[in-house]
Amino acid sequence: MGGCQVFPANNPWNQNIANAPLNPISATYIAAIDSTKQFLHPDFGSDPTYGIPYTVVPASQKFVPITFNAYGDESDPGPYPVPLNAPVESGSDHHVLVLDSGNCHLYEMYNAQQGGSGWVCASGAVFNLNSNALRPNGWTSADAAGLPILPGLALYSEVAAGAINHALRFTVDETQNGFIHPATHEAGVNNPDLPPMGLRLRLKASFSLAGFTGEALVILKALKTYGMIVADNGSSWYISGATDSRWNDGNLNELKTVPGNAFQVVETGPILHG
Repeated sequence: MGGCQVFPANNPWNQNIANAPLNPISATYIAAIDSTKQFLHPDFGSDPTYGIPYTVVPASQKFVPITFNAYGDESDPGPYPVPLNAPVESGSDHHVLVLDSGNCHLYEMYNAQQGGSGWVCASGAVFNLNSNALRPNGWTSADAAGLPILPGLALYSEVAAGAINHALRFTVDETQNGFIHPATHEAGVNNPDLPPMGLRLRLKASFSLAGFTGEALVILKALKTYGMIVADNGSSWYISGATDSRWNDGNLNELKTVPGNAFQVVETGPILHG
């Protein structure tokens, strides 16, 4: 993207988990997620206000000051190369995502608004796309789990090309107070039956893709191969995509027929606290 590899090939976001071992309490986690909503849901579409926008900027992009008003102690300090007219996600989260193609760094902000000569936001994170380094344990990012957002979005360009070769970001209604790497932050309650941040799911190999077409089929194939990662609290089973007017909403609606019990949890590491 922008001439940059989005993390090394062995990064968790890019790892094939089709044959990863099953988590021993997979059924418990699936039942917990299923308790509020039972079907997959694309949280993006052709409406330009639906989905998470992002911007790719050149090496010449001016760096501007960033002011934090909530989680500055867990944020990477500015300045960031964010244009003053960068698109802001609609809705309540107001994410701003910028990939600097000059240094292959990703700059992400949560609850952001342009102010003065720069930006004001609740939290901000910078990721070196050439590195597998994680944020410090206990640190959030522009996402509750401490994860980057852009690498987990379904992009129209990759779907149109026929394949998504990375995991997707998704939300669940409620999480437990723990996280699994590459997540680094918890935002839940004391209930071990709930999924932790960073939990990774895959679509069961036995789930038939017969009848699925187009964009929906490409996304479902990716969910069998790369899966999806719990990144934030929100509506259960909502997978994230980038804003793009070219999405075919009728086709994406096929995803809404996939039941939550068609997924299983894979084992990717211990639950941590910080």
